[in-house]
Amino acid sequence: MQLIECVPNFSEGNDLHIIHQITAEIESVEGVRLLNVDPGKATNRTVVTMVGEPANVIEAAFRAIKKAGELIDMSKHKGEHPRMGATDVCPLIPIANISMEETVKYAQQLAKRVGEELSLPVYLYEAAQPDTSRNNLSVIRAGEYEGFAKKIGQPEWKPDFGPAVFDAKRGATVIGARDFLIAYNVNLNTTSTRRANAIAFDIREAGRVKKVDGKPVKDEHGNPVNIPGSLKSVKAIGWFIEEYGIAQISINLTNINVTPVHIAFDEVCKKGNERGIRVTGSELVGLIPLKAMLDAGEYFLRKQQRSVGVSEKELIRIAIKSMGLDELGPFNPEERIIEYMLANKADSKLVNMTLSDFADETASESPAPGGGSIAAYIGSLGVSLATMVANLSSHKTGWDDRWEEFSDWAAKGQRYKNELTRLVDADTIAFNLIMEAFGLPKSSDAEKAARTKAIQDATKFAIDIPFKVMNAAYGSMEVIKAMAETGNPNSVSDAGVGALCARSAVMGAFMNVRINAAGYNDKDFVADIIAKGKAIEDKTIALEAEILKVVNEKIGV
Repeated sequence: MQLIECVPNFSEGNDLHIIHQITAEIESVEGVRLLNVDPGKATNRTVVTMVGEPANVIEAAFRAIKKAGELIDMSKHKGEHPRMGATDVCPLIPIANISMEETVKYAQQLAKRVGEELSLPVYLYEAAQPDTSRNNLSVIRAGEYEGFAKKIGQPEWKPDFGPAVFDAKRGATVIGARDFLIAYNVNLNTTSTRRANAIAFDIREAGRVKKVDGKPVKDEHGNPVNIPGSLKSVKAIGWFIEEYGIAQISINLTNINVTPVHIAFDEVCKKGNERGIRVTGSELVGLIPLKAMLDAGEYFLRKQQRSVGVSEKELIRIAIKSMGLDELGPFNPEERIIEYMLANKADSKLVNMTLSDFADETASESPAPGGGSIAAYIGSLGVSLATMVANLSSHKTGWDDRWEEFSDWAAKGQRYKNELTRLVDADTIAFNLIMEAFGLPKSSDAEKAARTKAIQDATKFAIDIPFKVMNAAYGSMEVIKAMAETGNPNSVSDAGVGALCARSAVMGAFMNVRINAAGYNDKDFVADIIAKGKAIEDKTIALEAEILKVVNEKIGV
């Protein structure tokens, strides 16, 4: 499935009735998920995030733009954020299985429809704008709504779509395609917009205009010479937020692979400190990718020389606290991290159960979860024990110079744990797919053929899942063995129990591979997978014996 994200910004942040009417238009389109609605009182602006298949998202965006134009009167609008229209900006972002080039076509399609059907001036920006002289949002929006009546009459600012006529009520709209952008505000212990702007100029890529004796320096072409800021792919301005009584640095991170959110935060701290200003926290506008939060958590743990091999939940907690993302209001990861918003909770039913509920579900008359899910869970527990040993070792008194060594082992253990945990539910999903396939109709020859194919496809999936369990559990024994040999000696028995779990996971999963393979018609595939599985099982048993020998020698009793 192709997925794009759309993040329209509407010039209304106070009237919740208006905001709800706009978002209701989005929710009226089947196949589109409204992920986040983030109104700001001082900016008088609401950032909305939706995701879905391209055609559905385009329809939802069109309806929302139309409704915003009906409800918002730009002639009466006041707000801290730069703006030029009721729907100020509407970017499309490729999320899954779609290229930027394809996303550009959808953005242009939306812009054309808005311009023609709504008679609204529309400008293209970023990747959707073929004219590089006017693809920058800040350049398009320069002069804002108040200056637009004059600007739209200039030949060089003729809209890409729609009439070249000033619309006093709706203003104009900018539609484009861009990479994932994080809108992020850093809170300061000052009320001075001037000082906030000074810090913004320090960090943003465009920097500030170079001056000599108070006068701008120009190049040979008469253009101002800029002193670049310290961060690439960063746009920033300073403003005062009356709602909070503080100044902020408002930042757009246009490429988080170049400048991640945690680097931007630390740089503002550094530049603010040089000017006698303290950072008190920060604020995320809209959603953020999971990786950005995990990278931030690891970054701040490494600065403390602490192990990064902790759970995903703990990494996120560290990121939130380190950047003060909860200073101005609660930060709920389930509502702010895009992958969590998109996740199908039904796909992780088992791992979200309590231990007692999981045991009760297993013991019930239902055939799933069965041995495959249990094998995966045993494997995750085994490597979790080894990861615990690694984390304890990284903080052991007298081993301070080895913290990074054990942190790396703990991080590797976490990856195996996460994979095996994911496979707990995947094995039950595989079983359910087989049951569904057997339940398909078989009256006609066509139905029989379709049913047979569905059964075979589901059976192959049911073979692949426990085989993945085998590989992951065997791979995890590298971590278990290392902790038995080099980890905290007080926890060597935990490494031993981890080895027993890993062995059981491999052997249990192999039983599932074999029983499912019995129903698969491709005998060459079956012979190959059984041979590979037997080799993994043999290596696992041998490696378990090596680990237990080390463990028992260290226990010594």
